[in-house]
Amino acid sequence: MFITLTPDQVQFNYGTKRWQYPFGDILELAILKKKKTYFFENAAFIAVTALGYYAMLFSDLTEMYYIVPTLLGYSIITILRFHDTSESVYFVIVRDRCQKEIKVKIKTEDKNLIEKQINDYLDLEYHRILKKNA
Repeated sequence: MFITLTPDQVQFNYGTKRWQYPFGDILELAILKKKKTYFFENAAFIAVTALGYYAMLFSDLTEMYYIVPTLLGYSIITILRFHDTSESVYFVIVRDRCQKEIKVKIKTEDKNLIEKQINDYLDLEYHRILKKNA
């Protein structure tokens, strides 16, 4: 479990990271979605294309010997690009009253379970505030 609720504290546990807060100290608890960038793959594609054009136009290679390395480079780039099917990286952000922020990267397959636990915590916190103000 990512979040463990005790009567007076909220405990977080993910992988090797463990921390805890009293109920009133958490100001924000959310999941942040960050889209992946493919800078390395895009730069490698541009480099392979440039080398292929250079070999085609300015070298004395006969019978198109530059095509095989170019196609091999494109296939390696394609495998690197589509090896991981997830398009986003997820983080859990916990911000407390002292404006201290904890940001933990989570796995894509754990996102739904953690999101459900965060919603349960927010629902419990909402009802605690209602009881306090009523």
